[in-house]
Amino acid sequence: MAEMVERVDEDVATVVRRDTRGRVLVHRRPDDRARSPGGLNWMLGGAAEPGETYEEAAARELAEELGVRARPALVLTFRCAGVISPYRLGLHEVVVTGSVTPDPREIAWYDWLTEPRLAELVRDERFVPDAREAYARWTDLRRSGPAPAG
Repeated sequence: MAEMVERVDEDVATVVRRDTRGRVLVHRRPDDRARSPGGLNWMLGGAAEPGETYEEAAARELAEELGVRARPALVLTFRCAGVISPYRLGLHEVVVTGSVTPDPREIAWYDWLTEPRLAELVRDERFVPDAREAYARWTDLRRSGPAPAG
């Protein structure tokens, strides 16, 4: 019997977490993961479920992977080149005010880094390529500033 597939979806929701001091949470993936084992990343996330918005998927992933219940805000979407294949990535941000409980199946290590330290770490060869692309888009957006009103 052939394997049944519910759908093929290219929408991925990711979340950048900041603490109240403005630092960004960076994590290392476990070494036993199929994709990017031991890779460093500044985003959490995954594929959107059927009928789920980017924001709903980002909130679900945040709860599943970090134990944080919050409503991340969508910052940008773009077509990520992807290590395996291209996909639409929705990048969200959220400020985490309480403690975090990382899922050890998803996060082997984490730390809160300043933006200058994150900018250095992004150049590390262990940094996940898709996360590096998202970081470049995010910094470009921040440099260009808000869109003019009207």
